[in-house]
Amino acid sequence: MEKSDLIIVKAHFKLYPTEEGGRKTPIISGYRPNHVFEYKDNSNDLVATYIGDINFEGQEFLSPGESILATVRFLRHGDIDRFIQTGRIWWIHEALNKIGEAEIIEMPLWTYPQSSRLP
Repeated sequence: MEKSDLIIVKAHFKLYPTEEGGRKTPIISGYRPNHVFEYKDNSNDLVATYIGDINFEGQEFLSPGESILATVRFLRHGDIDRFIQTGRIWWIHEALNKIGEAEIIEMPLWTYPQSSRLP
C-alpha cells in the first residue's frame, strides 16, 4: 500500500488565552500554523515544525481562550508518522510563539493520493 502525502485526523484544538501568551485576535477555519510535536531537552527549542491546516466544525472563527473539535490535515514529510496516534498532544506555534495545543482524538480518518496537496 502506497503512503499518501496527506494525513487527516480529528483533534480537540484550543487556543491559549491572550494573557497566557496566546494571540490577541481570532483565527479562521483553514488556519495554517506551525505544528510542533517535540522540543529539545525539556526546553522551548523546537526540534522540527510540521505543515498542516486546521478546519473547524460548526463555526468560522476561534477566539483566544476557546476550544473546538477540528479536522487537521498534515502534509506527510520527515518523520511525522511517528507522532500520529490517538491521544497525542502537540503544540501550535506562530514562529517561536506557542499559541495553543491540540490532541488527536481520532486518526487517521482518510488519506489522499500522492498527487493531492493542501490547497
